[in-house]
Parts: sequence; C-alpha cells; structure tokens
Amino acid sequence: MTVTGEKDAKGVLGLIAGQGRLPFLVADGARAAGLRVVCAAFADQADAELAEHVDVFKWVPIARPGRWIRHLSRHGVSGTIMVGRVAKRKIYTPWRILQYRPDWRAFRLWYSRLRGKDKRNDTLLSALADELATGGIILEDSVQYCKEHLAHEGVMTRTQPSAAVLADIEFGWSIVKRMGDLDIGQAIAVKEKEVIAVEAIEGTDKMIERAGQLCKAGGWTLIKTAKPNQDMRFDVPTVGVATIENLKRNGAVCVAVEAGKTLLIDLPDTVKAADKNKIAIVGR
Repeated sequence: MTVTGEKDAKGVLGLIAGQGRLPFLVADGARAAGLRVVCAAFADQADAELAEHVDVFKWVPIARPGRWIRHLSRHGVSGTIMVGRVAKRKIYTPWRILQYRPDWRAFRLWYSRLRGKDKRNDTLLSALADELATGGIILEDSVQYCKEHLAHEGVMTRTQPSAAVLADIEFGWSIVKRMGDLDIGQAIAVKEKEVIAVEAIEGTDKMIERAGQLCKAGGWTLIKTAKPNQDMRFDVPTVGVATIENLKRNGAVCVAVEAGKTLLIDLPDTVKAADKNKIAIVGR
C-alpha cells in the first residue's frame, strides 16, 4: 500500500476518473477512511453520478493533463488515484489532434516523453505518471481503498468448474501471463486447450463477444490476469456484473482471475450474478 505522508497530513485524495464503477469504489473507500476526495472526471467518459460520491467534482478534457493538475493542485492535492476505463482505440481516430485539442503537456507527453517509444499501456501510463509528477500530482496504488473487492484464491462461487475447465485454466495461465509480459493484453478465451480469442486494444468485452462468435457451442473459459510486474497504480484487471452478463450471452462457463490483483467490482453482486448465470469464478 502506497501512502504518502504529505497526503496523510492534508487528509485529501485526488481522483482522476474514467468510465465504470471503479471510481465509485475508490471514492467511497477513501471517504470511509476519512479523506476528502477531489475528483477530476474525464468529460464524455466518467459517470455524472460520481459527483455525489466526492467532495469536489469537475469535468476535465481528457487530452489536457494541465487542466487536471491545476484543478487538483488548487484543492491541495498531491497523492492521487487514477482509475476507470478510457477507450484507447479513440486515440487512433482520424483528425485526433483537432478533435481532442491537447494542451502543451499532452504534446510533450506524446511527442517528447513517448518519442521513439511504443504506445503500449505500460509505456503510455508510466510516461503520463511522470508528466503529472512534474506538476506535483503523484499517482498511487489504485486499490488501496477498495481491497475488500480483490479476488481471493479458490472457487469464489457456488457454481463449480468442471475438470475440463480446470485443465483449460492450467493450459491458458502461462499464455496470458506471457501476453501481459509483452503488454499486449490481459485476457484470453480458451476451450479444450485451444486459444479462441486474445485481448488487444479493443478490451475484454469486445474480446468476449468475438469468442462467442467463434465458439458457437459455448463452454469456454475467460482467463484474466495481472501483468507479471503489475504496476498497481493503473490498469489493474477488473471483472464486474456487466462482464458476467456478457460472458453468459456469449457462452462462457467460467472466468479465472488472479487472486489479490484482480478487482471484482462490487464483489458480492458479481459473485451473485455469476451463480445466477451458472458461471464459475476461480481465483488463482
């Protein structure tokens, strides 16, 4: 758990928020721990209802990190958590420069810090963390205020995986770990020791849909892990109720996740949804 003395002294936490439920869990957990939460929410990405779960809320443009820094600094923030999905594929849309109107920090990030480097998640997010740090905003462990939602080892559902499913998990585990080491993706779909689909820039949900199209008979398993050297400041793997429902629609029977490093969003609800849909959740 990464906690700075400066943040403790101020009793304030910054929250840079994207899509999904995870920003809510972090905000609620931090406030329960007695911290004041100041949120910079990505416009057209974050949920407007998040404003009811933080002390200070402001929409910020996704391509203007200078605005994030100014907003957070104005409220005495140093230690900050950045969570929530952002559709990375939008980075590659035509006329992206005109569409997002980046500030000078974004230009420096993209054309100086990332110059000559790959644009994979680890590289991009590490460069972003370095840029924010120059403005006094220090990114911290993203799960420290919602650890009760981390997956634990063993079968987490009443629904039990079959012997064939357990064999698929054993087969696929080292493969998805290798993918994470290469920073390609964090999930694969497996059936009968055959890889059906691999996650890349499209994200897990789209990969699940593709697996369902390629395996009409169903009965496949989603394996989703952290990277071998997972930076807990960002890109922590997550599974939630929406994931379970998507798996059901596309014929999956199990999801295997890495214990202690994968968040089950609203854990009790996710486990309940999995049992309702006869999908096993296995923590490894």
